Amino acid sequence: MDVSEQIDELIAKLPDWRGTTLANIRKIIKGADPEIAEEWKWMGSPAWYDDGLICLANAYKDKVKLTFLNGASLADPDGLFNNGLEGKQWRTIDFHEGDKINETSFKALIQAAVDYNHAKVKTAKKPPAARGKTPPKPAK
Repeated sequence: MDVSEQIDELIAKLPDWRGTTLANIRKIIKGADPEIAEEWKWMGSPAWYDDGLICLANAYKDKVKLTFLNGASLADPDGLFNNGLEGKQWRTIDFHEGDKINETSFKALIQAAVDYNHAKVKTAKKPPAARGKTPPKPAK
């Protein structure tokens, strides 16, 4: 079974509001950037990648949790992050029954996470001098 089918199966096993919410989250994430790839991580968590982990989802009894690996580094002008705010790296959005997703703000947050990952990859590929470090001196 491929990743997409695993996520489809997870959503189907959540026939209440959590399945609907997870399906909507997935649709918005995939629509935010065509380069985003789906993964299946940590024994049953859908995850989305583009030059690194963007976010992963988990369904619990009372919520669907979306965790952003680098959430602390992302601008969140509309205050979508509502949990994990004290963390130094991760931030989460907990969706509860009846919550409405602000699709425009959510897409902007996904795109910010993608942009953050792209910037990290570009910085990692630059030679040391381009990152402000002095390259090692050649041996005599």
